[in-house]
Amino acid sequence: MRSDTRRLHRDRCTVGSGADIVAGGSIHVYGTLRGRAIAGVKGNARARIFCHRVEAELLAIDSYYKTADDIEDSLRHGPVQVWLEGSTLRISAMD
Repeated sequence: MRSDTRRLHRDRCTVGSGADIVAGGSIHVYGTLRGRAIAGVKGNARARIFCHRVEAELLAIDSYYKTADDIEDSLRHGPVQVWLEGSTLRISAMD
């Protein structure tokens, strides 16, 4: 996806730099996430973000977020899941 583009995909998808994915629930990206992923926008703290390759500019759940500078280098370029634990946004690698 490019900036200012919105699509529903059922195949592998890359989210380009500058693009936003916004959801009331969880987000699944079966490709590279370079843009911004914002899950749980209606206060759903149980939402999660999953992607096959994280290079995101911003990851957010509910009103908590991490920018690219906050994402550990060891997690970049690999599959991750993101969830909210209390008021802390957690990111872990997936196998």
